[in-house]
Amino acid sequence: MSTATGNHDALVARLAAAGCVAADEEADELAAAAAGDAEKLERLVARRVVGEPLAWVTGTVQFLGHRVLVHPGVYVPRWQSEALAARAVALLPEGGLAADLCTGAGAIAVAMARARPGARVVATDIDPAACCCAVANAVAAGCAVESAGGVVVLAGHLADPVPADLRGRFDVVVAVVPYVPSEEIPFLPRDVREFEPLRALDGGPGGVQLLEQAVWAGAGLLRSGGSLLLELGGDQHRAVLPVLQAAGYGPPGVLVDDDGDVRAVEARYR
Repeated sequence: MSTATGNHDALVARLAAAGCVAADEEADELAAAAAGDAEKLERLVARRVVGEPLAWVTGTVQFLGHRVLVHPGVYVPRWQSEALAARAVALLPEGGLAADLCTGAGAIAVAMARARPGARVVATDIDPAACCCAVANAVAAGCAVESAGGVVVLAGHLADPVPADLRGRFDVVVAVVPYVPSEEIPFLPRDVREFEPLRALDGGPGGVQLLEQAVWAGAGLLRSGGSLLLELGGDQHRAVLPVLQAAGYGPPGVLVDDDGDVRAVEARYR
């Protein structure tokens, strides 16, 4: 056995003992981030084994085939949101206007801007750290706002910071708001519960508080015929249905994952 192989196996065993489910893959990512620097690798591993999210440790996460920067303290984009982002891209016309509410690291906003270079994407988040991270991702991807298109990041709650002259003009509004029921927070994985920002997770009783607010926020932004895409979980789509109806949307469709579970709703504003 080579020294390199032995070191890798020892790293995998150390990560597995700390409870990392994908220890082999994580070992590869940590080694790549350390770039041959043994002392740096030890610092990275020490952070990971105490539960710090891997994306914070390495500084990036893969999303829709691209590397997304994730600053420490910022909600980590999940692969489960990739289908939602892909659907948002499909609905966004070239030269169109989209909003990404609760953008976090900006993964979905940048994905839309990459795929539709002529479109303008407005990303909002209430967390200043998230806004800084989203700006860094937009710049890194070459999607910084221009007159014709790109990404502009605004600090504030949902649609509150969106300029008045853009309201009623959006083709697509996508939102991954906090939707974990408050009562389920204690049962989240340790690294999520102890490290990721609670404000980015806790959706209140039943997890629907921010979902309902996002429905109304979208209604204030969308043009007639524009689409709202809202990530959710469990049976929350049933709780959101009457709110969608009251806010003026047509009958919603659902996006399901490989297990057949509802992961998002899509509704057109009438």
